[in-house]
Amino acid sequence: MKGTETEDLPLYSNKDDLIGEIRVTPLTTKKIDHQGIKVQLLGQIELASERGQHHEFVSLVRELAPPGELTTVKTYPFEFRNVEMQYDSYRGQQVRCRYLVKVTVTGKGMTPDSRTETNIWVRNYEEASTEITAPIKMEVGIEDCLHIEFEYDKARYHMKDVVVGRIHFLLVRIKLKHMEVEIRRRETTGAGTAAHSDTETLAKYEIMDGAPVRGESIPIRLYISPYDLSPTYNEVHNKFSVRYYLNLVLVDEEDRRYFKQQEITLYRRDESKASSMPVSTAPPSLHS
Repeated sequence: MKGTETEDLPLYSNKDDLIGEIRVTPLTTKKIDHQGIKVQLLGQIELASERGQHHEFVSLVRELAPPGELTTVKTYPFEFRNVEMQYDSYRGQQVRCRYLVKVTVTGKGMTPDSRTETNIWVRNYEEASTEITAPIKMEVGIEDCLHIEFEYDKARYHMKDVVVGRIHFLLVRIKLKHMEVEIRRRETTGAGTAAHSDTETLAKYEIMDGAPVRGESIPIRLYISPYDLSPTYNEVHNKFSVRYYLNLVLVDEEDRRYFKQQEITLYRRDESKASSMPVSTAPPSLHS
């Protein structure tokens, strides 16, 4: 999917059962001899730098029918129980982590129509934490020109959380005209000397328009939920990581920009007890 396109997919979590049925329809009135029909559940990681290749971390198979003849439409039930799906589905700039159900009718002379696949989406949750985390406090500045202290209430946020903080100006000897906080996402693929990182700015939030004075304190209140974010991912199958940063940007009257970046951790909280929002978990419908 590209741009703002969306796609409806069945939603699952780790250890869920995946249950459905396959309907196989002959495209001719003639008898079709086949060498078997199977369904696979696959988990794959695809890197943009390795086009055409994928790394499998889940590979399950169920034989639906032995070798035989196909003359009419047939329906085959299937199930994968208690499936290990520890990684979230993810679509990024440089990497994709996906799960798919693939059906194959094998045999001599089979056409591409004898294979089909459909994606499912996996989303995992963490228990709501009652742990009290310490705020992040940092001082930054330019010698004899600018000295500010900024504070965020914590370093770990759930997907519907709010970043609360403040910026306190201890010394201001340059003419600032603008200040904002950015949310940045950094994807890293590979490892060691082969590692490649790609950073994109997902959100910009203006917190000041005009010149501050010494002793002034500017509040920050940034809602996370409106933005298209994922949880933080660390070393997924040793292939990729996704990290998030709050980037404080100050601009002076000569359009010089000053930055200070702070990493934060995002996680998806289990809202099942706090929300009654329905989630579709219907099994995929596949046709071959």
